[in-house]
Amino acid sequence: MPPIPPQQGKFAATVRVGEKGQIVIPKAARNVFDIKPGDVLLLLADDKRGIAIIRRELFEQFTDDALSGLGEPDNADEKPSPHVNARRR
Repeated sequence: MPPIPPQQGKFAATVRVGEKGQIVIPKAARNVFDIKPGDVLLLLADDKRGIAIIRRELFEQFTDDALSGLGEPDNADEKPSPHVNARRR
């Protein structure tokens, strides 16, 4: 199936999964999202909603923004959840 004609900042196409479970991100999509060799992408999956692949730094920015309003824990003696304070690797 040929790629769907692009709209500004959007991309849609079909890709084939290879024998090793790999897919190739089409060049046009890499251009739209400025994906370069060596970039780290985050794959999110939900068995009902599907799969999304996003740039790690966009996810980090989203979580930083979402968590910035949480402030300090109510009880200073309690350690916050390790999920909240997970450091970037």
